[in-house]
Amino acid sequence: MPRTVRLRAPDWGFDEAELRAAFGPRTKAVFLCHPNNPTGKVYNAEELALLAELCQRWDVVLVVDSIYEHIHYLGPGGYLPPARVPGLEDRTITVNALSKTYAVTGWRVGWTVAPAPLTTAIRKVHDFLTIAAPAPMQAAGVAAMALPDAYYTGLATRYRERRDLLCEALERIGFALRRPDGSYYVLCDSAPLDAARDGTAFAKRLITEAGVSCVPAVSFWRPEHADEGRSMVRFAFPKRLETLHAAVERLEAFARV
Repeated sequence: MPRTVRLRAPDWGFDEAELRAAFGPRTKAVFLCHPNNPTGKVYNAEELALLAELCQRWDVVLVVDSIYEHIHYLGPGGYLPPARVPGLEDRTITVNALSKTYAVTGWRVGWTVAPAPLTTAIRKVHDFLTIAAPAPMQAAGVAAMALPDAYYTGLATRYRERRDLLCEALERIGFALRRPDGSYYVLCDSAPLDAARDGTAFAKRLITEAGVSCVPAVSFWRPEHADEGRSMVRFAFPKRLETLHAAVERLEAFARV
């Protein structure tokens, strides 16, 4: 039975006592999305050190979804890979893919990096599930990974421009939000614009009345805590600048009605 630990506004960090209480003698693995979707949270060294302490104490494997590792806005050193945290080197499975970094989300070509004993088990399972990705996509992945460091710096710069454009507009329109540290999503509270505080109904209205889509974020909450996310929606900004400007114009017109 999985145990969940809530991420709490405004910075979408976890509560230390709640995290400690989630560990026990039957805990086998911890799953972490870092940078996080949907919150844009990038965990700092202190938060990762706490995870390292608990994983060592209870002999637990940490599985990290790091697909947004190159899309963050904290500058050099702002993203710390958990596998480089003391105490996690020999117990971290890093999961990644070409999808986000190289804008090929439909390819579904990914990989894991882990200590040899864990990798051996992963390879056995993989052999019976997918065997291998299509050869042309593997070749394209090799070419992508040969790109210079400037590519990754430029990637973060371009996404920062899009983040700031959209977040400034959403704040101006009246949404409550915290600008993401990473990923290309922004989690917003629609309550200031929606007396009903119903993110699902609000998202449908945006589509039909403004022609702008977002995701009702309540699905990211456990059912017992769903009321906390009831009015939340998630916007994405991996778009051309002209597309984002057009979306902002439509949102501003929607808010004026």
